[in-house]
Amino acid sequence: MWDSESESVTGRDYENGILSSSKHGVKNDGFELRDHSWYVATDIPSDFLVQVGDVNFHLHKYPLLSRSGKMNRLIYESRDLGLNKVALDDLPGGPEAFELAAKFCYGIAVDLTAANISGLRCAAEYLEMTEDLEEGNLTFKTEAFLSYVVLSSWRDSIVVLKSCEKLSPWAENLQIVRRCSESIAWKACANPKGIRWAYTVKPPKVSSPKWNEMKDSSPSRNSQVPPDWWFEDVSILRIDHFVRVITAIKVKGMRFELIGAAIMHYAGKWLPGLIKDGGGSIDEASNSSNSSGGSSWKGGLHMIVAGTKDDTPTAETKDQRMIVESLISIIPPQKDSVSCSFLLRLLRMANMLKVAPALVTELEKRVGMQFEQATLADLLIPSHNKNETSYDVDLVQRLLEHFLVQEQIESSSPTTQSFSDKHMYDGAQRGVNPSAKIRVARLVDSYLTEVSRDRNLSLTKFQVLAEALPDSARTCDDGLYRAVDSYLKAHPTLSEHERKRLCRVMDCQKLSIDACMHAAQNERLPLRVVVQVLFSEQVKISNALANNSLKETGATQYQPMISNRKSLLEGTPQSFQEGWAAAKKDINSLKFELETVKAKYLELQNDMDILQRQFDKLTNKKQASAWTTGWKKLSKFTKMTTLENHDIDPQVATAPGEHTSKTTRRWRNSIS
Repeated sequence: MWDSESESVTGRDYENGILSSSKHGVKNDGFELRDHSWYVATDIPSDFLVQVGDVNFHLHKYPLLSRSGKMNRLIYESRDLGLNKVALDDLPGGPEAFELAAKFCYGIAVDLTAANISGLRCAAEYLEMTEDLEEGNLTFKTEAFLSYVVLSSWRDSIVVLKSCEKLSPWAENLQIVRRCSESIAWKACANPKGIRWAYTVKPPKVSSPKWNEMKDSSPSRNSQVPPDWWFEDVSILRIDHFVRVITAIKVKGMRFELIGAAIMHYAGKWLPGLIKDGGGSIDEASNSSNSSGGSSWKGGLHMIVAGTKDDTPTAETKDQRMIVESLISIIPPQKDSVSCSFLLRLLRMANMLKVAPALVTELEKRVGMQFEQATLADLLIPSHNKNETSYDVDLVQRLLEHFLVQEQIESSSPTTQSFSDKHMYDGAQRGVNPSAKIRVARLVDSYLTEVSRDRNLSLTKFQVLAEALPDSARTCDDGLYRAVDSYLKAHPTLSEHERKRLCRVMDCQKLSIDACMHAAQNERLPLRVVVQVLFSEQVKISNALANNSLKETGATQYQPMISNRKSLLEGTPQSFQEGWAAAKKDINSLKFELETVKAKYLELQNDMDILQRQFDKLTNKKQASAWTTGWKKLSKFTKMTTLENHDIDPQVATAPGEHTSKTTRRWRNSIS
């Protein structure tokens, strides 16, 4: 069998590569190149000129007519027997392919390699060098070489598919692209342990690998072959051929994780802006990548548009848009086939390149499936509308909506969940795992804190994004409080009504002690919110004291069971006992903090009483104003609250001048 790199197709197939003078009447020693023109080294002067591009071929009619049906038609159908010149500007493969075809017509030995076989096969089809004219014509020879040599070799299939980039649509019509793609897919899915095909261990220094240098890199049968051994070789292909290979690999049944990893590898090589933070423009990313000497991207983008040397930013943007759209369309539908970070970076580039809206929507849904895996840095996608916010808040809102819809679908369809557990998710189902919503809630709170510093962020957008998640997703509203406080800092001109509306997004009862202490001293918050925070803390203190008293009374009721405590402790593991001791310390510290908050709250009540008395002395009018009426109502509430505290803890002294004989009233949880 022929070797695709070195051995020439000569000998018995070509009658030693020389056509006898008795058969064709022309004896030659080869071709000579003189100033972009080829001449046949023969004693008989040439009588036919063929122009292919900017190269001229001075040939003879008879050798061409004997093996090319197209030459027969051009000469005889023109009704000009004296025709001695023809132009073949649309010949696939160009002057290189026609040179080999002309040598074949003259009986000169032709070296068939993986680099020239696709162009020569298309040129033979174009010149109609079929078996009808002569047995063993060029079409038969090239087709046999493709079928029996190229398709049986991994490296030759890659090289031929790479060379087909400049042969469209001839390579497609002759099924060269399809056959090479299926051959590559079959070899990628096969077990590589017993295969001697060369594969690339490290990324090559140039865009296309030098296959001759990698002949000795074939793995031994005892060495461990990595599952991603085929990534680097496949990534040198043009995007449409890469899509064909990945589609064929999907049909062969390869794992979706490997397919997703191959797609991410390809994107990292052909989209340099995807590896970076994505903040720069397309032009900056392309220039920086082209300036690096060792980058495989150097000049790689221009291979997409064959025959053009357009270096304008518009052409690069168009090419990158085509790559992004193609990658989105071939991402496996299973969850976790690619990382959420990769999806968000691809989404950022898709928005920047103005990809088709349908593909962007599909990509957003994919991000929604894995939204709990996202990070804050990935969500900070810049907005390309100069009149709006710096970051695309509407995009994050849509991603959150897709996440909630996916959660609802998974939680409402148990059959779908069981199928997903087995085939797609390979782990705990997110629909029944509440930690996913908790992680998303923390992520949204961090995002709100970051974007709240933007003065162009409207209150409505902030409120809608903050209230998108259900209340059960947040066990603590400290993150929301930080976002609200950051928004108030960046928007000092908000009215009192807008401040109250902003503070409605958080629940004062879900704030921690530290957050309550900060809120009680925060001058940016409305007075009503501060009172609600203090009142909620008082309710917590009252409940804690009530529970503590119940525990103390319950200890006397269950006194006879103390005798069994020793046996219970002996049967308890040591780790549980240590955890209970740590919990008791936390409870004691919490009690101390509650007492501290209670004391500070009583001080604040006394200060309010003093301010009220001073205000009453200054105002001697009989008809009180609305402001005075409000202060008196607040004073009554303060006195009643003090009486409640006096009933709970008799040791705390009441403020002087208070009337303890008044009956207490039951107050609502909020003062409105």
